[in-house]
Amino acid sequence: MLHRFSFLVCLLVIINTVCAREFVVGGSKGWTVPSYDQLYNQWAEKSRFQISDSLLFVYQQNQDSVLQVTRDAYDSCHTEEPTAKFTDGHTSFKLDRSGPYYFISGNKDNCHKNQKLVIVVMADRSSTKTTTTSSPPPSPSVESSPSPAYTGTFEITPAPSQDTPGNTASPFASSVLPSAFIVTMFLSLFS
Repeated sequence: MLHRFSFLVCLLVIINTVCAREFVVGGSKGWTVPSYDQLYNQWAEKSRFQISDSLLFVYQQNQDSVLQVTRDAYDSCHTEEPTAKFTDGHTSFKLDRSGPYYFISGNKDNCHKNQKLVIVVMADRSSTKTTTTSSPPPSPSVESSPSPAYTGTFEITPAPSQDTPGNTASPFASSVLPSAFIVTMFLSLFS
């Protein structure tokens, strides 16, 4: 029994790694001054980023860097107080939470030429608990009153996006194949 438990733990670690994708920012050109203003953000809008995915920034080590910044610093190209600074020329940044991430070039002139990127990571739906609140009991009055406002919670699910050539994994490979692998491995434990 201990052997099966160890196997399951290893399997879960492998599956977590298989499901994560690495996105090369800028594709074959890497992290450079873009040829048009919205290049990076249009690329990001076409991708679906999940927790545990990573971004790979490839750039000239001595000529540029990547700064993770706040939204205000992103908007103003403020390079003096980044949240994180990367200068190695081959930066892999793991997306470890949902929400927006802001990146700019460490070269202020490049940032003003739109070498900057906003990534929005989708929420982890595997552990989301939706709670609803009950409606107040109807009033005993005979007169009709307006319906009470909806007080429950709801979720908006974004439409699927298209992968671009810069992505390193297809949606099929990252969603269907790991699930099939899990089912196959689980069933093999009991045969």
